Amino acid sequence: MPINFHPHSGTVLVCDFHGFVEPEICKVRPVVVITPRLPHRSGLVTIVPISLTAPRHGEPYVVRLSKNYHPSEEDDLPCWAKCDLVANVGTHRLNGFKVGRRLWETPDMTDDDLKRVRAGVLHGLGFGALLKSE
Repeated sequence: MPINFHPHSGTVLVCDFHGFVEPEICKVRPVVVITPRLPHRSGLVTIVPISLTAPRHGEPYVVRLSKNYHPSEEDDLPCWAKCDLVANVGTHRLNGFKVGRRLWETPDMTDDDLKRVRAGVLHGLGFGALLKSE
């Protein structure tokens, strides 16, 4: 059952990508919402998928997260945000994590992880030079 609210930035949800065509993501995956609700875009959410599969190459657009946000899995399982796969999807594709009978959770990502994911998105779009060097 899809969510019936517009999620805020940093909300971790499950997205059903069925109907997409390879090489796009075509299965159900955890995702993080990276933008706030924008005017005139009700029903659309910008997300980045999360994966337990380690990257083959150390690219700046694949961000290691500080913890695994899936409520039914161990927190210390390594996971990565695949920031080159940013997408705009309808809220009808999004759901919380089912943790019981008629019970879903929608965890929030830490501010630091969300900031690093957003920086990874800039790298994934080829705009890494826009980031201020620290």
